[in-house]
Amino acid sequence: MALPIFSSQSPFTKSQNFPSFFHKNPNFSFISPNFKSFQPRNGKLGDLKKRVVENYSLRLDSALSLEKEVGSSGNGGIDNNNNNREKIYDAIVIGSGIGGLVAGTQLAVKGAKVLVLEKYIIPGGSSGFYERDGYTFDVGSSVMFGFSDKGNLNLITQALAAVGCEMEVIPDPSTVHFHLPNNLSVRVHREYIDFITELISKFPHEKDGINKFYSECWKIFNALNSLELKSLEEPLYLFGQFFQKPVECLTLAYYLPQNAGDIARKFIKDPELLSFIDAECFIVSTVNALQTPMINASMVLCDRHFGGINYPVGGVGGIAKSLAKGLHDQGSNIMYKANVTNIILQDGKAVGVKLSDGREFFAKTIISNATRWDTFGKLLKKQDLPEEEENFQRVYVKAPSFLSIHLGVKADVLPPDTDCHHFILENDWDELEKPYGSIFLSIPTVLDSSLAPEGRHILHIFTTSSIEDWQGLPQKEYEAKKELVADGIISRLEKKLFPGLKSSIVFKEV
Repeated sequence: MALPIFSSQSPFTKSQNFPSFFHKNPNFSFISPNFKSFQPRNGKLGDLKKRVVENYSLRLDSALSLEKEVGSSGNGGIDNNNNNREKIYDAIVIGSGIGGLVAGTQLAVKGAKVLVLEKYIIPGGSSGFYERDGYTFDVGSSVMFGFSDKGNLNLITQALAAVGCEMEVIPDPSTVHFHLPNNLSVRVHREYIDFITELISKFPHEKDGINKFYSECWKIFNALNSLELKSLEEPLYLFGQFFQKPVECLTLAYYLPQNAGDIARKFIKDPELLSFIDAECFIVSTVNALQTPMINASMVLCDRHFGGINYPVGGVGGIAKSLAKGLHDQGSNIMYKANVTNIILQDGKAVGVKLSDGREFFAKTIISNATRWDTFGKLLKKQDLPEEEENFQRVYVKAPSFLSIHLGVKADVLPPDTDCHHFILENDWDELEKPYGSIFLSIPTVLDSSLAPEGRHILHIFTTSSIEDWQGLPQKEYEAKKELVADGIISRLEKKLFPGLKSSIVFKEV
């Protein structure tokens, strides 16, 4: 998701590019620019500036090599007694989320010496994992785009292949099963014709409108998929792409300022079907269709059928582990337990980073895979903010937070034909965007039983929340509130989908 429930790779992988405002549902995963803390107002494009702070002026003759390989923990093999200014890297990447790892590996395969700094003990960020009592839980993303073997949007496959890695995946026969007000139930089947046939069966009077709206999505997707679009910020690159594929580039330019809700309303009149389109967009962007850019929506609504959703055997955490291994194999390094607290500036340019333990590392280029808010709010001082960033923060607002519940349950509580991913909004469409209004559910053991002990399933539950509801609570009140809210969410799932769910729980982490 990281996302809400979806994860995919945006085709714009350079710095923070166009689909950056694709806010990630923690259960949907994209390798995309890591603007997962914000969303644009009204689905409009802002002035999306790079979070990569490059120092083109620093040219030192020091050898760009390490005396020791960075290990997998502790100080990563870096000699604390040496003057780290003598170890100038080509690039330092702050954070080993998927975006940071892809940036690092793409540089490393081109010969750059890269150091990735991760404050945790494993890589992955919101695409990480943890293990408890025989269960392997995905921290965030579980609906994985980008694993196909065709087209230009299979960016996970491409990122892994760049460092000589390949992962076994399990095709998901459906992207998500919607459970919506008025007992509207819609499965998004892997095969497009099956999905459209089911949706038309629910809204037969809107057959023409349904076909026209999703045809618009395919027009955009096909334009995206025909281009090797790596950036929307490099004029020379875009100039070259335009001359290679002028029609496709003009198609994208036409839809660039438009949102999915306005396009849907050109063809569809039924208010409940328009609400369904809102839900389609919400699971990707955590906002309704009128606030979701049409290009973003089209990429997801079509790639789920073109490339399909595929779950990596062993869990989503394997993606980050594979990329980290590939980084090391290319002669670069990742250091864990390395908490970056400051970006070091010299004459207004980023030249290095300082860790919480006082160590400093230096590079010609500094790349931040932290959130935009942490990058500009914590790692840089306020007086160092570029004017463009101040303007950005006035225009954009933070997206919702998420409450996440991991359950281990007895397998017999699930019907045998249970889908892997679900979206639940029981009674009122107006609750869609409200805290705790809708529920995202992932059951990865439906696809990969190795993630749980025999006879058990994993339920990973998300619901939107507001961080302000939790800040400042004493520890006891905080823990009690978590249990209270989680109990209400689980009760709703028990009533709607899985009778007897509460009594089947053998493990719970909120």
